[in-house]
Amino acid sequence: MTQKYRLASGGLIDRRVTVPFTFDGKAMTGHAGDTLASALLANGVHLVGRSFKYHRPRGIVSAGAEEPNALVGVGRDEAHYTPNLRATQVELYHGLRAESQNRSPSLARDVGSVTDRLWRFFPAGFYYKTFMWPKGAWTKFFEPRIRAIAGLGRSPAAPDAARYAQRYAHCEVLVIGAGPAGISAAIAAAAAGGRVILCDEQAEIGGALLAEPDQAGWLAAARAQLVGFDNVTVLSRTIAFGYFPHNMIGLAQDLTDHAGEADDAMPRGRLWQVRAGQVITATGSIERPLVFPDNDRPGIMLADAARIYVARYGVKPGDRAVVFTGHDDAYRAALRLHRAGVAIAAIVDLRDAPEGPHVAAARAAGLPIRTHATITGTEGNLRVSAVSAATIGEAKAERIACDLVLMSGGFTPSVHLFSQSRGKLAFDPALDAFIPGTPAEPTIAAGAASGCQSLEAAIASGRAAGLSATGQAVAAPVAETVAAGFLGEVPHGRDPAGVRAFVDFQNDVTAKDITLALAEGFRSIEHVKRYTTTGMATDQGKTSNMNALGIVSKSLGVPIPSIGTTTFRMPYTPIPFGYFAGYARGDLFEPVRETPIHGWASEQGAVFEDVSLWKRARYFPHAGETMHAAVARECLAVRAGVAMFDASTLGKIEIVGPDAAEFLNRMYVNAWTKLKPGRLRYGILLREDGFVIDDGVIGRLAEDRFHVTTTTGGAARVLNMMEDYLQTEFTDLDVWLTSTTEQYAVIAVQGPLARAVIGPLVEGADIAAAAMPHMSVVECRIAGVPARLFRVSFTGELGFEINVPADDGRAVWEAVHQAGQTHGIVPYGTETMHVLRAEKGYIIVGQETDGTATPDDVGLSWAIGKAKPDFVGKRALARTALASQTDRKQLVGLLTDDPQFVLEEGSHLVADPGQVVPMTMLGHVTSSYWSATLNRSIALAMVRSGRARIGETLHVPLPGRSVAVTLTDPVFYDKEGVRLDG
Repeated sequence: MTQKYRLASGGLIDRRVTVPFTFDGKAMTGHAGDTLASALLANGVHLVGRSFKYHRPRGIVSAGAEEPNALVGVGRDEAHYTPNLRATQVELYHGLRAESQNRSPSLARDVGSVTDRLWRFFPAGFYYKTFMWPKGAWTKFFEPRIRAIAGLGRSPAAPDAARYAQRYAHCEVLVIGAGPAGISAAIAAAAAGGRVILCDEQAEIGGALLAEPDQAGWLAAARAQLVGFDNVTVLSRTIAFGYFPHNMIGLAQDLTDHAGEADDAMPRGRLWQVRAGQVITATGSIERPLVFPDNDRPGIMLADAARIYVARYGVKPGDRAVVFTGHDDAYRAALRLHRAGVAIAAIVDLRDAPEGPHVAAARAAGLPIRTHATITGTEGNLRVSAVSAATIGEAKAERIACDLVLMSGGFTPSVHLFSQSRGKLAFDPALDAFIPGTPAEPTIAAGAASGCQSLEAAIASGRAAGLSATGQAVAAPVAETVAAGFLGEVPHGRDPAGVRAFVDFQNDVTAKDITLALAEGFRSIEHVKRYTTTGMATDQGKTSNMNALGIVSKSLGVPIPSIGTTTFRMPYTPIPFGYFAGYARGDLFEPVRETPIHGWASEQGAVFEDVSLWKRARYFPHAGETMHAAVARECLAVRAGVAMFDASTLGKIEIVGPDAAEFLNRMYVNAWTKLKPGRLRYGILLREDGFVIDDGVIGRLAEDRFHVTTTTGGAARVLNMMEDYLQTEFTDLDVWLTSTTEQYAVIAVQGPLARAVIGPLVEGADIAAAAMPHMSVVECRIAGVPARLFRVSFTGELGFEINVPADDGRAVWEAVHQAGQTHGIVPYGTETMHVLRAEKGYIIVGQETDGTATPDDVGLSWAIGKAKPDFVGKRALARTALASQTDRKQLVGLLTDDPQFVLEEGSHLVADPGQVVPMTMLGHVTSSYWSATLNRSIALAMVRSGRARIGETLHVPLPGRSVAVTLTDPVFYDKEGVRLDG
């Protein structure tokens, strides 16, 4: 196809560069600087899609992010295919392949359009009450077919081949929108010296001025001024899609998408997470469509959009136009199209006596103007061909032939981001629109987003915002006269039940649908939104919200401010999922973490299991050994001799500073201020609700330094919790927190012969029992490597934990293993570790606890510092509701009557196995193992009033039988703890 609607001159496109592309398989051409929408219009294509519900023909309505109709799928193959892109935002590139959506077999001949002929049977909410019978038919028959007919784009059939980058950034001022207000704001803020980020969704900055040739000089000078600041970062092709708490803004930056993702090695886009001291939203305004009968035909578009296509892209969107308006700006568009050679058949103005410079210029140009007039209908199938215009209140209408209808109901400030920030909107009656009111975050609206309508006012508003954001004096705002426009359904004199005047083009919502929702009894605008779907999905009310409010206001006789507005949800425009996934996909979706000793364990034939993100050796089988046999052998080696275990996955946090002890005192239930350097203590961490969240051994290395260990899965959670409290609650403390989980390899040497094995390897410390008692720590060298040596045990035997730099982990492990050969040392895995700790009644957080267990529930009340004034969770433990619970689940041991039977973890415990279902559950099994040491099965359980029930018999119901168990003390082995000293 030829570009028969391309103007011979004008615009910002590069006519020297012809760009071939295809749309629905048809070859076309455009020019560098085109969007897909402008290129399609240049080729005379207005029909670009079918509507969501009725499959009506739809055309290009706008020139920006507010486009509701021109949603297309783009991509050279399935691995590079993205659905639901707005053609108005897709930059044209060589070889672009685009397809229309929601049609079959083609746009021109769509079998789904049969629903349009049956529209009377599909009003708003029809699915709530139409397809309810027979029972089950909705899920099995109706819903699958309705979903197949309705909808927008299709999902790609192959995984996304693109890569996506991510970046965090901080700045004093973030300016969103690089139009005249945003540029002025950025310049004013940059002059104060702080870091400024200016972002805009378009390929170049300028905003509305890109379609204002008369302002090219101002724009060029402002761009040059911005370049002169080394503290300004300008991000083009970057859309601010979400406003998160504490001034965190999500930005999606197109890096190669606009060029067709030619190289998959280069990122398609980058997700920016920007934390800003101040945010300036210079996001402009959106022209409102008019709601009149059959206002959705291809060729009907916003007046300012048509002007932009002429002025910026050199495209004539039609040959003969009718302009329908309730606002002066449409006259400016009519004049621009008139100068470009478009015949203006009529300007139909809803107002009685419009005045102003644009109106006067239109009259001077001889353009036909009809005041106090309306459009009562349109004609055409795949393209508008005529309108019917009439004087308001009169039945007689005149048919006016045209192939283009421009409409303008005024402008609505783009307040989506401000609303996302939880700021309160204020209704401006002069504009008939909501504007930013009371902010909830440090944010300032500027330009058209704040209600400005003139260029001078927008520039002044932007400068004032930039000055205010940096604490500088602000001049008085520029005075201007603003025009409101028109809201709601226009008067047309026709039977409302027989016409469709569309409010929400994307979701096929008509004025009649909204009045139906009101008739059904809905009054909240949020309920009306959900019943009709107006303002939902990707559109989020950009073009429909104010007109819907206008209809509700008129129908109920309630002013718009009393109705309020709907919630604008993120993202502002659809963002590919890949931006959020970033590098976290494939093997990186859940990275496999291996300890420094993983390779050695693998070479020895270890069987691994996943523990949190780590690969951990579960057991080390000999040839022909089952897991049961291997674990039994490893357990006996620990109890009778010596064995070694890789504990490197334990979380580790270095807490340093003058107030380190006080910080721990406030975080953990235990007392820490009197713990002497060189000693260890078992610590318990609670949530604010008093329930156990983590535990671990903590060593005091010096007066101002602690080595904290956490559970393997709790490392990040505990560090985040500590940082949260340090930064928000305990700001008076001088403390630093550093994660050292991956900086240390940890080798646990356990068993009566542990001291004999490591003793010859230790330099610079006396590890004799008298010099280094249980729960102590020394810094020394082991196998020539600097080490922190803990005297600690999770097995109940004499034990040491060797902490060495991760890079030396395998070498030290091998040295210990070699030194232990004469003592029969064996490696053991996590399964053996579980059995050994269960024999001693030691809990594992997340296994014995479930988020509802207090320290007392799991037998750890002894650890609570009774004299401490406070710690996290202390007040929760003292709650009357908690203290009054006399039947809380408590930790107990279980011994089956049949010592050979091993219970299933998670099994329930009941008093009467013959009770009729549903049975009264008294507790559940948390851990269950075969103990080679005791030559029988053992189990731990949480049972209601468990400690008071010790000695009782309960039952575990199983299919076809039940197993009797006796409740015991949870410590099955060496209750006196004498073996801790070897």
